[in-house]
Amino acid sequence: MNRERPSVVALAGPNGAGKSTMAGQLLVDVLGDSEFLDADVFARALPRSEAAAVTAGRAMLKRFDELAAGRQTFGFETTLASRSFAPRLRRLSRAGYECHLVFLWLPNADFAVARVADRVRLGGHAVPEEVVRRRYRSGLRNFFDLYQPLTTTWRMYDNSTHEPRLIASGAGAETLVVSDPALWRHIRVEAG
Repeated sequence: MNRERPSVVALAGPNGAGKSTMAGQLLVDVLGDSEFLDADVFARALPRSEAAAVTAGRAMLKRFDELAAGRQTFGFETTLASRSFAPRLRRLSRAGYECHLVFLWLPNADFAVARVADRVRLGGHAVPEEVVRRRYRSGLRNFFDLYQPLTTTWRMYDNSTHEPRLIASGAGAETLVVSDPALWRHIRVEAG
């Protein structure tokens, strides 16, 4: 990361991939004391309701825009299931930001559903199964089709075990390192 230019780091992956757990581990060295945006943190400050997730998402996007307007370095968490961050990342890139993407991959939607169920058993927040499955598919597809080309650098990790394992990394649409060629081919096919 170039310390002369502001940076934005997206920590992405399906629900249950361990984004919140890994945020400290993966991003402290990169972000230092810069702000990290997590919609779940915004949601905890609101009364529990169906509308809380929408309100939290809007609050997070508002804070994203405020940090960008101030040319601050920051990070955020996302499933990439939505296209809402793409125009923002394009704008940041044009404004001189470095855009970095870390994607935590899980083997399939069933694995993601099981991880969310484990989290709920431990007192964490629930996400409906159909939402987890939809986000798994669209997030992986959007990684390749929409977000990867917008990046200065990207890395994809297998986070299905206790330690994240690098699968591949690159810059923009270019893949520079593939640590597990068979798995990388499988993921590309799975993404469509």
